[in-house]
Amino acid sequence: MKIQFIAALLGSSLLFVHPAKAQDKLIYKDNSQPLDVRVKDLVSRLTLKEKVSLLGYNSQSVPRLGIPAYNWWNEALHGVARAGEATIYPQAIGMAATFNDDLLKQVGTAISTEARAKYNLAIAQDRHIQYMGLSFWTPNINIFRDPRWGRGQETYGEDPFLTAHMGTAFVKGLQGDDPKYLKVSATAKHFAVHSGPEAVRDSFDAVVDEKDLRETYLYAFHALVSNGVESVMAAYNRINGVPNSINKTLLTDILRKEWGFKGHVVTDCGALDDVFQTHKTLAGPVETAAAAIKAGINLDCSTILQEDIIKAIDQHLLTEKEVDQALSAVLRTEFKLGFYDDSNQIPYHSYGADSVHTEAHIALALKMAQQSMVLLKNDNNILPLNKSKYSSIMVVGPNAASFDALIANYSGVSDRVVNFVEGITGAAGPGTRVSYDMGCDYKDTKHFGGIWAAGNADVTIAVMGLSPVLEGEAGDAFLSNNGGDKKDLSLPASEIAYMKQLRKDVHKPIILVITAGSDVDVDAVAPYADAIIFAWYPGEQGGNALADIVFGKISPSGHLPLTFYKSIDNVPDYKNYHMAGHTYRYYDGPVQYPFGFGLSYTSFAYSLQDVPKKDYKTTDTITTTIKVKNTGSMNGDDVVQGYIQYPSIDRMPYKELKFFKRVSITSGDEQTVYVKIPVKELQKWDLSTHKWKIYPGNYKLTLGSNSQDGKLNMNFAVR
Repeated sequence: MKIQFIAALLGSSLLFVHPAKAQDKLIYKDNSQPLDVRVKDLVSRLTLKEKVSLLGYNSQSVPRLGIPAYNWWNEALHGVARAGEATIYPQAIGMAATFNDDLLKQVGTAISTEARAKYNLAIAQDRHIQYMGLSFWTPNINIFRDPRWGRGQETYGEDPFLTAHMGTAFVKGLQGDDPKYLKVSATAKHFAVHSGPEAVRDSFDAVVDEKDLRETYLYAFHALVSNGVESVMAAYNRINGVPNSINKTLLTDILRKEWGFKGHVVTDCGALDDVFQTHKTLAGPVETAAAAIKAGINLDCSTILQEDIIKAIDQHLLTEKEVDQALSAVLRTEFKLGFYDDSNQIPYHSYGADSVHTEAHIALALKMAQQSMVLLKNDNNILPLNKSKYSSIMVVGPNAASFDALIANYSGVSDRVVNFVEGITGAAGPGTRVSYDMGCDYKDTKHFGGIWAAGNADVTIAVMGLSPVLEGEAGDAFLSNNGGDKKDLSLPASEIAYMKQLRKDVHKPIILVITAGSDVDVDAVAPYADAIIFAWYPGEQGGNALADIVFGKISPSGHLPLTFYKSIDNVPDYKNYHMAGHTYRYYDGPVQYPFGFGLSYTSFAYSLQDVPKKDYKTTDTITTTIKVKNTGSMNGDDVVQGYIQYPSIDRMPYKELKFFKRVSITSGDEQTVYVKIPVKELQKWDLSTHKWKIYPGNYKLTLGSNSQDGKLNMNFAVR
């Protein structure tokens, strides 16, 4: 009886305690609770060992609390990458060439739809693997300050204003507009002052003063933070002696305290190992783990935090409270992604296989590729080709049928990729003779193919240029002889030799198509072609987009987001991070093509509708209205670009993009463009006060179709 009584008493005690615990557990699972309350509750339930296990990119599960295993490492630079079937959009630099932030937001929306669908499919099969998650380490908003950088193709070009607007649009598309849940989380990378050299990026010290740091290298990051980007990735390099991944000034003082960033900060992969192995600024992994947490790192793309935080606490280098603070930011993102809520409450839970690589997404990839390609030359208006006049077409070149030259780096795969040969063939139709020959490779300067056949065709389309194996990230561009970077602007010597031979032997039109993710020496081959199209790495619909331009289904409308220099000798030393002499903002020497350049099959005229004021206060907005008329015979898009010229004060840019707007106009029609530039956008960093300042003086607003085109000029003063 006594034993039975005690057992009954214990049983009643357990029955009494259990409901309370069950109710208590619901706090972090109750999505009606404030986010910070849920995060705090979950952190309070974790042991130190469990907390630490969640601070690496390969986050461990905590079954007793329903925390899933999760791999944070996912990529979506221009489509869901490295995760099987997905729509492949043009490389980022090509999308920047559209100057179409609205279209880029649509691309971001489509990518995040496919990401959610692929995640749902993976989780349904209990697959918690790399590249199938919801946290994407994109976009790359570093400034493409030097044309040799192999990863410049991943960026939106050399201009901070364009980069900020394109990056913001992409992030908004990725993260969605649901007030409670992120569609996916985006990451602004690489923070900061990071653009090569690739070969020494793990030990490189970028020396830069506060003015260039604020005005150029941090501008786009600030914009994305202000627009709600969920994550920021710290770069490999040092800035003025301090590795980015333990840089408290950058990660806490500026990012969180000054800008108000609320998301999480992740290291680049292996960057914490670099702190003590290659930068050699700290003694070892334990000291590095402590320094990273104290600086503001929340998540480690390696294993340093998971393996060494407890040791750091034991050595009194760190406190558990600091670990809690770091972890809270990571968990906050997980809650916003819906990891702890009923899937039926997530607005994206129903996305499945029918949301991946849809016809609508493929059409969007085509539209983006069409708008990205830049017409650089069109002698005697040889383009567009009238198909009825050309019975035979020869397509040649090492990139004409290249998969790599379409998909670039950080890409997905697709069974619907259309290369340039296929695109031209499909558009020409079965009644036209289309032939193909590789023509040359990237190295042989003596042995060529297809030249005889080209001589027997009515027109030749030669697809030359670079590919991601010649320029890219260290290790990925395995044919690069400079660690992923380029040593100069030259195209492969074999391609130059081939074009010379082709022009010598072929006396009919030659259309040159160049693929690359950077500035190349177009002048070296320009004399041998009647027309030149710069195609970037245009994604899975690159072949169809090229055909649409070549045969005049659309007018080309891409504009260069880079300066194409005359010579690498015009560019400062690659390791020099001072902006003087870099990009159109601080370089006024000879160029092949200026920033913003792009030809069309039609023409546009600008007329001023209202004259802006002559004087502005610092709180004002510069406003004017113009009419843009399509004065040619073909429908087309124009990109109106507005550049500011500053007072003659030391270290002011020569000019600076502060407005752009793409407009589609049918032949003979016109559109109204409203130009608005807040005077605050003209502020510059004052080195003496360490603050932003709007300098009084005389300014000029120039409107045109590239940085050297002044269709309309308006002078004004800021008082």
